[in-house]
Amino acid sequence: MSDEKPVTTTLLKSLTPLEGMKKDNLAALARKVSLRTLSPGRLLFKEGERDKRTVWVVSGTVEISENGKVVAMIRGGSEEARNPLCHQQPRMATARALDEIEYLSIDSELLDVMITWDQTGTYEVSDLRSSAEAEGDDDWMTTLLSSSAFQRIPPSNIQAIFMRMQRQSYRLGEVIIKQGDEGDYFYAIVSGKVVVTRETPLNKDGIRLAELGPGDSFGEEALIAEAKRNATVRMLTDGVLVRLGKSDFRELMNDPLLHYVDEARAQEIVAGGGKWLDVRLPSEYQNLRIEDSLNVPLYFIRLKLATLQKDTPYVVCCDTGRRSAAAAFILVEKGFDAYVLKGGITNAQLDLRRSA
Repeated sequence: MSDEKPVTTTLLKSLTPLEGMKKDNLAALARKVSLRTLSPGRLLFKEGERDKRTVWVVSGTVEISENGKVVAMIRGGSEEARNPLCHQQPRMATARALDEIEYLSIDSELLDVMITWDQTGTYEVSDLRSSAEAEGDDDWMTTLLSSSAFQRIPPSNIQAIFMRMQRQSYRLGEVIIKQGDEGDYFYAIVSGKVVVTRETPLNKDGIRLAELGPGDSFGEEALIAEAKRNATVRMLTDGVLVRLGKSDFRELMNDPLLHYVDEARAQEIVAGGGKWLDVRLPSEYQNLRIEDSLNVPLYFIRLKLATLQKDTPYVVCCDTGRRSAAAAFILVEKGFDAYVLKGGITNAQLDLRRSA
């Protein structure tokens, strides 16, 4: 497979069902995808697969076969090629490149969210989008929409989220969230950058946890866990943020996103290759813990994401379920498969290990 090439809005507009999307949304989508090539004889997909991709052939010829029998030849640029190849899931046919082909592949869930948003939500928040464009960055909404979190939120909720968001301008050095304060808003970055730090008894200047930019979000932990802010967020540049109030966040984003599981279901997930992820403090973990569980304290979860595996389901636990819900939200938002142990480990009949 060769290097990927950029995709033009003209190409996207020639394909079904993208031809009906608005110009700015097509431009945002074009920045998220690329044109790829495939050598002769290579497979695009196999019969029976569930790959959750929507695929179009742009140039070259693709052979379509069912049960080993060739049923169609699709050449890029033809009328048939305007439509996605064998779009059903699981795949009802196998697609093979006859010669070198160029093709476009888009995550089907992202595509569904983008089309739904294009048809239901954009005009409702035109003022917000205009504000973003004035700041030179009109892609923050698409970045949010393409996250794993937003793909699991009902379209009606997405529309309401953007309608209820409040836009605020901030200056370099301004503190958005201060460690120890009460949680009040969930934030998303329209333009500019912020730095997230956590103060400790040994480091009053704060440990640097993350640097975030347009399309990134923060502030959910305290809202979900009903706790104090566990970090400080400060502007690294001038910028624009949008914020969503606590009650709106819990109603529109938190509730649809989190998957709570009881002890029996949690054990099944772990037995099937999943992992226990304990987000309590190290001192709590050392005193009482589930055998073979991982310990990543909630306030370090963003910093430690790179140490976790995207293909491993995680059952997130704490003492009551509050901190684990906040951690699971962050994991799901970043594309992980995460579940919350309902009620926490202190209310479950788990085989817990205590320190000697």
